[in-house]
Amino acid sequence: MTDYPHAFAGEEIAAVYRAIAERRDMRHFLPDPVDPALLQRLLAAAHCAPSVGYMQPWRFIRIGAPALRDSIHALVEQERINTAHALGQRESEFMRLKVEGVRECGELLVAALMSGRDAHIFGRRTLPQMDLASVACAIQNIWLAARAEGLGMGWVSLFDPQRLGALLNMPDDATPVAILCLGHVAAFYDKPMLAQEGWAAKQPLDTLVFQDRWPAAAALIPATAKDGDA
Repeated sequence: MTDYPHAFAGEEIAAVYRAIAERRDMRHFLPDPVDPALLQRLLAAAHCAPSVGYMQPWRFIRIGAPALRDSIHALVEQERINTAHALGQRESEFMRLKVEGVRECGELLVAALMSGRDAHIFGRRTLPQMDLASVACAIQNIWLAARAEGLGMGWVSLFDPQRLGALLNMPDDATPVAILCLGHVAAFYDKPMLAQEGWAAKQPLDTLVFQDRWPAAAALIPATAKDGDA
């Protein structure tokens, strides 16, 4: 419990932090369908996200046609191969990773930036990318709500946005941001899958928070690297 007058009850606070801590980028799904009422709740959670200038730039396309899902998977697979080539020495290591669940998940959504965004100036005159930040907030809302509901979600960014936009008949000034795999899972990963697979490690929080100013470059080098242990 806290002493702050507007705080939630203790168990409610704990539930929020639990959803944050146990959220995972899921790639393994069961084929079971997602209840339509639950999907609607998740989309409503997305629509509660903050947005710059209250422009609400998120758009969601629900993919229902199996052939369309296969076409999206083909786009992802091509970019997976392109990414592997670009990684050089880590190509074979990357190709062993499972990076999506497009064909297995119960629901497939494409999250996109709306068209006509240039008309929105409030909060974007010097930072036009704030519309993208707003869509990311909406996606995170779905992710946390899904985890609380017991569903897994995976954010897939391995695709050519122009080709995906054309496939979905999107206007030229609308942009696909994410392919969202959503559905039931056998279990959630104990820790983020890329950490579990040894691809990367979580950075200590205290190395990512600065006081007053950006530190000198030397101060950003981890102590182990300075000591020659990296």
